[in-house]
Amino acid sequence: MSRRSDNVTKGVERAPMRSLFYAMGYTKEELERPLIGVVSAYSEIVPGHSHLDKITEAVKAGVRMAGGTPIMVPAIGVCDGIAMGHIGMKYSLPSRELIADSVESMANAHQFDGLVLVPNCDKIVPGMLMGACRIDIPAVVCSGGPMMSGLVGGVETSLSKMFEAVGARKAGIIDDEKLLEFEQNVCPGCGSCSGMYTANSMNCLCEAVGIALPGNGTIPAVHSRRIMLAKHAGMAIMNMVEQGITARQIVNEKSLRNALACDMALGCSTNTVLHLLAIAKEAGVDVSLETFNELSGKTPNLCHLAPAGPTHMHDLDNAGGVQAVLAELNKKGLIDTSLMTVTGKTVGENIANAKRKTDEIRPVEDPYSETGGLAILWGNIAEDGCVVKKSAVAPEMLKHSGPARVYDSEDDAIKDIYAGKIVDGDVVVIRYEGPKGGPGMREMLNPTSALAGMKLDKTVALITDGRFSGASRGAAIGHVCPEAAMGGKIGLIEEGDIIDIDIPAGKVNVRVTDEELEERKKSYVPHEPNIKSGWLYRYSKMVAPSCQGAIMLDD
Repeated sequence: MSRRSDNVTKGVERAPMRSLFYAMGYTKEELERPLIGVVSAYSEIVPGHSHLDKITEAVKAGVRMAGGTPIMVPAIGVCDGIAMGHIGMKYSLPSRELIADSVESMANAHQFDGLVLVPNCDKIVPGMLMGACRIDIPAVVCSGGPMMSGLVGGVETSLSKMFEAVGARKAGIIDDEKLLEFEQNVCPGCGSCSGMYTANSMNCLCEAVGIALPGNGTIPAVHSRRIMLAKHAGMAIMNMVEQGITARQIVNEKSLRNALACDMALGCSTNTVLHLLAIAKEAGVDVSLETFNELSGKTPNLCHLAPAGPTHMHDLDNAGGVQAVLAELNKKGLIDTSLMTVTGKTVGENIANAKRKTDEIRPVEDPYSETGGLAILWGNIAEDGCVVKKSAVAPEMLKHSGPARVYDSEDDAIKDIYAGKIVDGDVVVIRYEGPKGGPGMREMLNPTSALAGMKLDKTVALITDGRFSGASRGAAIGHVCPEAAMGGKIGLIEEGDIIDIDIPAGKVNVRVTDEELEERKKSYVPHEPNIKSGWLYRYSKMVAPSCQGAIMLDD
């Protein structure tokens, strides 16, 4: 049977290529086996990646045990927490495209027969999977696993509470000593931050899609089971190569619908909307914002992990993990159990013995709500939609009307929030933070956390054409599309305009007539992106709207 790697290892013509392999110490025997690219995002700047050298070595061991030759290649990764609140966050979402491009480049340039993707944090997971779907070769995702929760004042806590503590300190609710206790204890070690934030959301959804092994989303980074999982991932890719099972055979319309149902049950980050849309595009699958609302309308929300609740990823693991969630959803016929996964078994076979073990996973008959954790809203300021993490919104804020407090950047908004200029009832509007206008679509964790820390999350809403961290909670409505920089009507909102939010009805509107909005539009000139050079400038020229996943356009 011919292999892709034959293009670099077989025949007289490939002798120069073989000589370069020999220069690195590969043996003739190794070159006669399938070449497996192990794409590792290991670095010393991301807590979720600081242990990926060990995960990578375990994957390589699994590949060797199953008869392949593993070859580690690198991938970049931005730590969103470190990048938050300054120019660094502009690079976070765009880095997803660079990662996808680099996976394509390395795999095709060197003709790997298969890929094991070793990411862990936010944009790295979808970026790697996008690249694998694009080139459509055998692939398995093997993430690094979640961080354990920290302990502050005897209470389990995580990064979202750290950001909220800043708001509490600014409001004088806590002192410097308490702030220091938070910062030294909320993140106790390696792994993706321990709530149902974007990284853990995507790692769980890879498991739900079937492109990652059971346990990928929830086994803690520090557990020995994580090393075992990595070895089994190395073995699994060899089976996929032998069987000729490629990424797009796993990632398809039906498996993405399974992931969407799981998304709603878990109460995942709003960023999953961007990433699943982008992955679907690379897989050649039609998924739209309407698909999210369709699944949300019939999928119960079964989990309330941080920031929606007090529990963390190790609690979900102890409760049975993603497979137990899928098993609960299957009781209502919400999961297609016939689909093949990277285990070599179907979804149904994987969940056959999966059961919920604790109430961290609610029974499907007694959910937190009958509808999903995310909601898509439409209205005159979001004609192409916007997104809210409904499961993390206080009941009293599901419907809200209040005056707009308008800012043309996150930086201006956070100054007024910290200065105490935002009061009960306000609707903070932050624009020119979209994919094009930012550029880069920054996360707004600082403003949402400041509001929460100041005890305003149950009285103040925030609307933006930017996006939110998975650690955000409250009436935080993001991804407003069209964005202000593309002429969206969010750019026409004026200070004091009344904004009506009705999350159960899927509506968000500014209480201004169509005629008045048209009159304002006549004199409205969208701001130009505030970066005029380098990668971000190119990104701003080529990026699609957030309702299309903020992917890079081909032309």
